[in-house]
Parts: sequence; C-alpha cells; structure tokens
Amino acid sequence: MRDIETELGELTEEFDLLGDWEERYRYVIDLGKTLEPLSDDERVEANKVRGCASQVWMVSAPQSDGTLTFKGDSDAHIVRGLVAVLMRLYSGRSPRVILDFDIKAALDGLGLSGALSAQRSNGLASMVSRIRADAEALA
Repeated sequence: MRDIETELGELTEEFDLLGDWEERYRYVIDLGKTLEPLSDDERVEANKVRGCASQVWMVSAPQSDGTLTFKGDSDAHIVRGLVAVLMRLYSGRSPRVILDFDIKAALDGLGLSGALSAQRSNGLASMVSRIRADAEALA
C-alpha cells in the first residue's frame, strides 16, 4: 500500500489534470461510484455521520496489523465522491498516521476547501472528525 503522502500526490495530480471545477466535480462523482456498497446492516443509525446535510454512513474496522480500514457511503453523489477521497487517503493507515496527517492542508491543496459550499464543507469536516475519533479510540 502506498503511503498517505504518495496517495495525496496522486490525487493532486489527478485534480490538476482536470481544468475547471465542473470537470473536477464530475471526477469526484466518478470516484464515488467506485465505493464498495454498504450492506443494510451497515446503514444503521450508529454508523451515520452527524453534521452532514445528506445521509452519510461510515464504518471503521481495526485490522490485525494495527491499521484501520474504512468504508462509507452517502445518498448524495458529490458527497459520496468526497467519502471516496477520504477513504483513499485514510483507509489502511495506522491511527498515528491518521492523527498526524494535515487533512486541512491536503484539502486546500486539492482545491476542495474553496470549491465546496459551506454546508458540504461542514459535512466533510464532520466525516474527518468521525475518522479521527475512530483513530483516537485505537491510538
């Protein structure tokens, strides 16, 4: 597995290849289509992310090697894509790597911070908080 900085670098290159934000939004939506679907058992209240305007579910699972894997989904296409971006960066990482990673700088570097509505930005922050809380619980 590539380290988190390498993954961020690849995402940055992919975003940079796309010109305007219309193309980038389409790409984010396409990333969302790659997510593994959640089962009905995973789409429960306990897995819902609070603070998101759309429905978002996240499931974390500690692995025997000390890393955390994440799965997620949303009922909104762009938000599902944002979930996919976070899964790509965070899933399969150790709690320490997750907690040490500067996600704000990463999202700024991708241009997401300035391109999202306030509501989506708040939802993205809620998703990151959930991932960090799961990592803190294992750290």
